[in-house]
Amino acid sequence: MKFLLLVLLCAFNLKSAQSAVILQYHHVDDNTPASTSISPDQFEKHLAFLKANDFKVAPLSDVMNSIKKQQPIPDKTVVITFDDAYLDIFTRARPLLQQYNYPYTIFINPHLVEKGYAGFLNWQQIKTMADTGAIIANHGLKHDSATRKADNITDKEWLLQYSYNIIEAEQIIKEKTGQNWQYFSYPYGEYSPAIQNWLRKNDYIGFSQQSGAVGLATDLTSVPRFPASRPYDKLVSLRDKLYALPFSISLPGKQASTIVNFQQAPALGFKVIVNDFVPEKLSCYVSGLGRQQVIWQDESFFTIKLDKPLTPGRQRSNCTAPSISQPGRFYWYSRPWFILDKNNQWYPL
Repeated sequence: MKFLLLVLLCAFNLKSAQSAVILQYHHVDDNTPASTSISPDQFEKHLAFLKANDFKVAPLSDVMNSIKKQQPIPDKTVVITFDDAYLDIFTRARPLLQQYNYPYTIFINPHLVEKGYAGFLNWQQIKTMADTGAIIANHGLKHDSATRKADNITDKEWLLQYSYNIIEAEQIIKEKTGQNWQYFSYPYGEYSPAIQNWLRKNDYIGFSQQSGAVGLATDLTSVPRFPASRPYDKLVSLRDKLYALPFSISLPGKQASTIVNFQQAPALGFKVIVNDFVPEKLSCYVSGLGRQQVIWQDESFFTIKLDKPLTPGRQRSNCTAPSISQPGRFYWYSRPWFILDKNNQWYPL
């Protein structure tokens, strides 16, 4: 049995490839979970690298407004974001960001803030940051996944309940900070077409956790961000991400779904214009499988031949190709999937 990912990509030449990179952090501390942390020393090295290499660190709103209005994004634009309202963002990250005069965004869960848990920001600290330029945005009311639902409710009931929680969180943020951006970061980076459609219809922008640069053709319901905490915090790997260029992706119809049955070979269709990378230089990696064979069907279509079916759970592919016009820079695309098991679940109950 053959397992193919049918992919079409669109890579504009750099004259029209307006792009930015969004970095995602959580903790900035030496004594917090390694998988969501970066040390203050290493975080400062990131900021120093941005300054030394003339990157423009911009507010998230500047980049999102450019995409909405289809206006140019300056080359080497970077946005700094944090997920979760951790106290060390205020005590460790904020002083460094102030030192470099860099704007930043924090995606928070109002319910967790109001619980007053140790190690979390309080509203006074959040308001202080908001009043001094930080963007305070929506990470869900309670950090619940945007794809996992209980078996005892229908899809329609779940969507109504989840969307209400997004609206409630947004209202609390507005009341506490005066800000109302309607930016929503998916908890755990998990999302589905249903929640994407709701965000689109209600003028929200959705931020994911898959890697990739942001361009004028970026889908505003799944804006990519590069994780920059451990183990991705080393400058040698950060450099490639900061110089990344966006593939422009189109996913038609049902193929846009991130939730698929593991018994079916994923067949995802996209559109491609190849004019700033050599097709043979395109490399694609799939989690758990490593680098997979890329087969070009014609000048605008290629397939990824999988060594074996994707196993149930969270999976991801990454495709990169070196730019011809700017040596040392790479087009970068990442795609998450949530693969269902025989019981139509992709996560343990």
